[in-house]
Amino acid sequence: MMALFEAMITDYGYVAIFLVLALGLFSLPIPDELMILLVGYFTKIGFLRYDLTFVVVCIGSFVGMIFSYFIGQRAGRPLLDWLGRWMSAPRKWSSKAETWIGKYGAVALVVSYFVPGMRHFAGYFCGMSHMSIKTYSFYTSISIGIWSLIFLTIGRFF
Repeated sequence: MMALFEAMITDYGYVAIFLVLALGLFSLPIPDELMILLVGYFTKIGFLRYDLTFVVVCIGSFVGMIFSYFIGQRAGRPLLDWLGRWMSAPRKWSSKAETWIGKYGAVALVVSYFVPGMRHFAGYFCGMSHMSIKTYSFYTSISIGIWSLIFLTIGRFF
């Protein structure tokens, strides 16, 4: 799979990064962390610019998170149950995650971005719980910025 990402990035550059991240947050099984590490390496060797890559990674991730929020707000539990069956995730897990986001709100959103798999569902849960779009956007932006900075930097230096 990483060979596919590498080919996409070398052929399409920043557009590929944006699309993979925006679509990855629609719960597609894409290892975002590994892709960002690879992209960070590409900034090290001079194929991509670090600053522009950081912006593209943040925007792509944010677009995906906003779409998942609105899908969760509009489609709610039925869509999440369908996705859970498709990805073999038990309903008990999604109920716990939904309760956790409902209870801890913005803090849970920030923490969930650093938990592989949970990041992909956080937007749905926040939309389902009718978290304010301003609150959601603010804390999602913080999470994305920190996450992107960490993984790009690790990829750049290792």
